[in-house]
Amino acid sequence: MRHRISLCALALAVLLAVLLAAGCGSSGGDGSDGSDRSGGSPRTTSPADLCTTIITKWARQIYDSGDTTYGDYQSMGLSNGQYMILRDILDAARTERRRESAATGRELIARQARERCAERHRDGGPSGGPWT
Repeated sequence: MRHRISLCALALAVLLAVLLAAGCGSSGGDGSDGSDRSGGSPRTTSPADLCTTIITKWARQIYDSGDTTYGDYQSMGLSNGQYMILRDILDAARTERRRESAATGRELIARQARERCAERHRDGGPSGGPWT
């Protein structure tokens, strides 16, 4: 009986060591830090893509809530220029919702955010500082 317990303890220790080695042996290239799986450098997001993402996020949140106000652009992390884009897009999406449907308004948000941010950053970004 004593031999069996020792054998089980040894098997458990070996299994634990294998599991720990497998978990700790990662090179960090799993994408969790922004790098690709091949161990390359972290991905960067273009200013136009970042603009599109943040405006789309806030526009959808406000649009889907049915709220008629816009909120404070600084608490949203938007520049004044991005906030103006957000307001224009929401006005157009609300008009589209009244004319067609809520789904067409959401599609308009995604399309116009992408187009307006691409235009905004066409020449490398707005001049006059980060909050314009």
